[in-house]
Amino acid sequence: MAPRKTERILNLTICLLVSGRYLPKSRIREAVEGYHNLSDAAFERTFERDKDELRSLGVPIEVGSFDPLFDDEPGYRILSSEFALPAIDLDAEEAAVVGVAARVWRHASMAESTRSAIAKLRAAGVEPDASQLASLEPSVQASEPGFEVLWNAVLDRARVSFTYRDGSPRTLEAWGLTSFKGRWYVIGRDVDRAATRMFKLSRMTDLPRRVSRAGSYEVPADLDLRRLARSLAPREPTETAVLAIRAGKAPALARRGEPTTSDVKLPAGFAVYAVGFGDLHSAAEEITQYAADVVVLEPAELRELVVRGLTAVAESVAAA
Repeated sequence: MAPRKTERILNLTICLLVSGRYLPKSRIREAVEGYHNLSDAAFERTFERDKDELRSLGVPIEVGSFDPLFDDEPGYRILSSEFALPAIDLDAEEAAVVGVAARVWRHASMAESTRSAIAKLRAAGVEPDASQLASLEPSVQASEPGFEVLWNAVLDRARVSFTYRDGSPRTLEAWGLTSFKGRWYVIGRDVDRAATRMFKLSRMTDLPRRVSRAGSYEVPADLDLRRLARSLAPREPTETAVLAIRAGKAPALARRGEPTTSDVKLPAGFAVYAVGFGDLHSAAEEITQYAADVVVLEPAELRELVVRGLTAVAESVAAA
């Protein structure tokens, strides 16, 4: 999405969110920066497209009467109770909106254009509820280089290809993007494995690229991205791995672990940690990225998966 379009759509979201009541198009046009220089016909087309795009991203825009005493020009608003995001889980559409906001402004409530829109609403006799801007705070970041490509692929229904951390090439029919604990994931159908998968953007070793035209696949009609993301998210730790970690390396693993001891003789500079994990394969993928800086001592099944992943990476590098 182009920067001007991003700013305009976010301004529209803020305008409808803080108004507290239905706003007619005439007032929306005055308050939203991106509509000022448009002709009447261009404004109508742009406003309709912006509404459709927000709705496609999961933003609930209500239509109602601006003046309850008269059935005249319809008004628009976003109810904060419907728009408010969960404390942790964001579905793909909601996450995309917040992610785009994060890329445009460091803090939505402090943006110059936001203050301008609020001032214009007040001048028009509408007292905005600025407290609702908290739901737009960009507390997650879309800093991964592949975010823009994947987000546009979701909108266009275009397949993408990338190499994942285990060295394997993946072709994905992307259904949506979601954020969990500040990390971005893409969800969709892994074409090569004919299965639904969720990939962490930071674990992609190259930039995703389009490998099909727009409209190349259909998203399942009964898809519930929120539920799917929860089912695919890493499980809470239920097992423990004993890992030898080189000093100063793999800080994420070391922070989650508890120092322990082992009878295995290790090279100098390694310390032993007991680290919890919930899924054997996810744990193996995470450990593989640290290569020789982490050695799996227990369990044997996890060690075998890590060795297999490292072998695949070595073979991929050798082939290249």
